[in-house]
Amino acid sequence: MLPFLIVGGVGLVLLLVSLLFDDILDFLDGALSGTAIGSALVIFGASGVIAVANGMPAWAAYLIATVIAIVAFVAVQLLIRALKRSEDGAPSSPVGLYGVSRSNITTTSGEVSLDGPNEIETRLAFADEPIPRDTRIHVIELQGARVRVERAVPLADPAVDAATD
Repeated sequence: MLPFLIVGGVGLVLLLVSLLFDDILDFLDGALSGTAIGSALVIFGASGVIAVANGMPAWAAYLIATVIAIVAFVAVQLLIRALKRSEDGAPSSPVGLYGVSRSNITTTSGEVSLDGPNEIETRLAFADEPIPRDTRIHVIELQGARVRVERAVPLADPAVDAATD
């Protein structure tokens, strides 16, 4: 049981260091994460102790602990890779999005709600000409935290165009 406790303790220290200091213990350019290694060692120690405590022979405890630790290592490593891929890199540009003015927009101030998938809050806006509240708008430029907007041009309705011909 002592080897499992030692390996689990070393894994716990490695896991804590990896979590506190982020990428300091990542090896082979992130292929081996210190967090995944630490997690696998902790799980190896814990599952080995559980197996020995339940009266299993030493060889079975080592086999079970090793298999569970490998599965845990692979799962944690895949989870870390997925989380790193999903990290926000550069913010998405709102240029080209449509929305609605939430206040009267002037040449210096205003507020809009945009219809983009990442747009959950209103944005500060301005326009070259005044735009009244609740008007459909189109973002034409991003300047710092504000967006420059213009009135959205309604799309031509083919049914109306055909009826007038």
